[in-house]
Amino acid sequence: MVILVGIDEAGYGPILGPLVVSSSIFSVPHNLLASDLWQILSKSVSDRRKRLAGRLLIADSKKAYSKSIGIKHLERTVLTALKCLNKEPATLTELLELLCPSCLERLSDYPWYQDIGDYSLSIDTADKEIASAVLADDLASNGIELLDLKSCCLDVAYYNKMVAAVKNKANVLFSATCSLIKVAYDNFAGDDLQVIVDRQGGRVHYRKNLQRMFGDMELKILRESQATSSYELQAGGKAMRVHFVVGADGRFLPVSLASMVSKYLRELLIGSINRYFAGLSADLKPTAGYWKDGLRFIEDLKTSLPHVRFDSDQLIRSR
Repeated sequence: MVILVGIDEAGYGPILGPLVVSSSIFSVPHNLLASDLWQILSKSVSDRRKRLAGRLLIADSKKAYSKSIGIKHLERTVLTALKCLNKEPATLTELLELLCPSCLERLSDYPWYQDIGDYSLSIDTADKEIASAVLADDLASNGIELLDLKSCCLDVAYYNKMVAAVKNKANVLFSATCSLIKVAYDNFAGDDLQVIVDRQGGRVHYRKNLQRMFGDMELKILRESQATSSYELQAGGKAMRVHFVVGADGRFLPVSLASMVSKYLRELLIGSINRYFAGLSADLKPTAGYWKDGLRFIEDLKTSLPHVRFDSDQLIRSR
């Protein structure tokens, strides 16, 4: 069996809200490693919104989410996948306890995250039961198992602190990515561990960055090209291969699922920001946090709520 890990982020570019990096971890038979998992699991999942016929949408989050659609596909897929892991969070706090418990103490310092324990996750329970049963059966009949979902949620103040320390937001993203790689390595190395990461930007060479993060491991460059950069890292008889692939979030199902987990968590936390400030001024237009609209939102706060004091280091991200 191969342990196949997909990693992707949501929120690298915005000025407001967290950066979230997530991983999905599967056990897959060796003979299916090069296969299209959407075809293998076609009874239960699809990468297209049209003609789902009850199947789960697992796709790059940019396809799964839009302003008009909202989070319904993200929520249905993430909560159904968690159901397959016998995990059923009912609130945003419970979701974070499962995906990124380490961020909860930090979030408790933010005024707009005080109600996350009361925010209920909305999904049709009967539909979730059916979809998770179909997915579990499809996985099992093909010898595949979903092993885990994890996130690294960098709230704004923590993100700003990390950027100040390393002077580069790309290195912050890489550090968060490597923290999830390390979790997979610690839990599953010894098996054939393959990690696929959606490449950010135009970087081709990752040797120095990987050696900085995994300094106690021997590193071998397998391939470095404009499309894919692959490395083997090993220590103490345990090894893993890490692949940085252009467009991985649309090419590999585990990466797509990680993309949806990241986007779902980020949208829920952005929703908390919008609810908090809308409660102070009903005329305030909500924001998705991206630069142009995020700057508009900040100006609207100054105009609509000049008397409200908030810590800008908790709201506005460093470049």
